Amino acid sequence: MTPVLEFRSVTAAYGPFRALFGVSYTLAPGEALALVGSNGVGKTTVARVASGLVVPTEGSVLVAGRDMTGSKPYRFARAGVAHATEGRSVFATLTVEENLSLSFRRVRGRRGVRSGLELAYEMFPVLGRRRGQLAGSMSGGEQRMLSMARVMVEIPKVLVADELSLGLAPIIVAELYDTLRRLRGEGTSLLIVEQQVGHALDLCDRVIVLDHGSVSWTGSSAEATGVVTQAFDPVH
Repeated sequence: MTPVLEFRSVTAAYGPFRALFGVSYTLAPGEALALVGSNGVGKTTVARVASGLVVPTEGSVLVAGRDMTGSKPYRFARAGVAHATEGRSVFATLTVEENLSLSFRRVRGRRGVRSGLELAYEMFPVLGRRRGQLAGSMSGGEQRMLSMARVMVEIPKVLVADELSLGLAPIIVAELYDTLRRLRGEGTSLLIVEQQVGHALDLCDRVIVLDHGSVSWTGSSAEATGVVTQAFDPVH
């Protein structure tokens, strides 16, 4: 079965600073894959390369068997790769509905905005209740839901979710992961990039541990507990 996303010996750098060293992995159709590791090991760089935001200096990135290395981010998006970036990424001075409408009009056209809004409010009921509220005045968790709704409504082939739990209350994190489960049920493959790994291990089939820009371990979620504990050990 052709992977929906594949890295082949990917190296990436920011100027003279090398962030990734020969990273390889595959993501199968319908699979959920957790990419974990301590802060600063290159997890967000993997997410950015996976959606075209960072171009590898070496290696290849394939989407559904097609070599996308060096392609612009919009080509990754057209190929079905959506990226829920780290942080909130909302227009603070616009309302919830204005934020969503801008995104849906660009992707769906004017006629598709209403159906997009209905789906977003079904996924995240709190956004429907806050539709007239300025995005910048919402809680951090609500802003995170808004940023995710903008990419999740289209039911992408692949969703790259970067640090969903960062800075959020446990109840909000649980709601976000419930939404990811529903999205996976619709057929979306998930690449979950996390530092707080509990929910990710519960959701995902396989785990990759990243250490200093390289893959140090990969295996099933059932096998991962001890390995992940070591990866987050400050002495390690």
